[in-house]
Amino acid sequence: MPVLNRIASYAEEMKGWRRYLHQHPELAFDCHRTAAWIVERLREIGVDEIHEGIAKTGIVALIKGRSEGPVIGLRADMDALPIEELTGAPHASLEKGKMHACGHDGHVTMLLGAAKYLAETRNFAGTVALIFQPAEEDGGGGQVMVQEGIMDRFGIGQVYGIHNAPNVPFGHFHTTPGPLMASVDTAMVKVTGKGGHGATPHDCVDPVVAIVGMVQAVQTIIPRNVYALDEAVISVTMIHTGTASNIIPEEGFFVATIRCFKPDVRALLKKRFHEIVEGHAVAYGVKAEVNYDWGYPATINHEDQADFAAEVAREVSGAEAVDARAAREMGSEDFSYMLEARPGAYLFLGTGPGAGLHHPAYDFNDEAAPVGASFFARLVERAQPLA
Repeated sequence: MPVLNRIASYAEEMKGWRRYLHQHPELAFDCHRTAAWIVERLREIGVDEIHEGIAKTGIVALIKGRSEGPVIGLRADMDALPIEELTGAPHASLEKGKMHACGHDGHVTMLLGAAKYLAETRNFAGTVALIFQPAEEDGGGGQVMVQEGIMDRFGIGQVYGIHNAPNVPFGHFHTTPGPLMASVDTAMVKVTGKGGHGATPHDCVDPVVAIVGMVQAVQTIIPRNVYALDEAVISVTMIHTGTASNIIPEEGFFVATIRCFKPDVRALLKKRFHEIVEGHAVAYGVKAEVNYDWGYPATINHEDQADFAAEVAREVSGAEAVDARAAREMGSEDFSYMLEARPGAYLFLGTGPGAGLHHPAYDFNDEAAPVGASFFARLVERAQPLA
């Protein structure tokens, strides 16, 4: 596999970086220690500018090439998850209830490896903007960085990102033009009735029966309101109510995750969800309050940039290891906001067998970091070549 030789020579150093990050996970926007550590590495690497405090703990660092030219953005997310680690690894998390269970420690390492190479060689025109983003898992740090003006402030013309993919063959890339990952919305419905004794339901207004009816009915939205070729998902993931077998509770709630790819389908799902819940509330004589959180939009790759990124991936991993027309996925990603602001593409990099993302036994495969770093480095050299 043609990992760039210079980057291959960083492999042990990159492993050390990644394992330090893994031991010290931080959540959401509170990535203070992580950001400070990244800034130290960037100064050692010798980047030209470091801009801190964007979206609270985000960083944009600039590396200038050997001649004038455009600015290309490379993004890595750096937050962890509120999960108790079960890997048993020597480098396991030292922070109780927190771990890098999605590989963002690996993403940061890939970008730092590329930065070190690019700062040494500078075999490109224009400027590279290294974007280290907090709060991908919770909070939409990508949106906040865009809202705080990074694209205009640094003149970024196009932007790219990578996510690791466990249980995809090692070193294989996959992506696709157009929608790659779904939008994600969350609905929480609080249902209030009239509680009482389980032996006298005629004296009560039972929220349990109402919730059951609502949950069953919202499952009809996709098969009966959404065109069959427009992928969408509604999954009810929580139902909470009741305290004892002989008590009809006063209230309860349920939560659903709602995902699709098209804005018109997204609007339809929200409309029908409200209509069904409100109609059932009337039918059952309960009060229903819907808190519908409009979350990350769909991650939509720009066609030219997705095709170009796939070309670069073939240089790194070989043509047989790149799927440039991969099936889209129902997961979500706040890199979507950056792709709404600028042309670009998002790719997945296979890391081989292992526990899946967000699993307490997950651990990023350190051998994948030089592959991702090589992809980022060649992307810059190909996108902004010296004359």
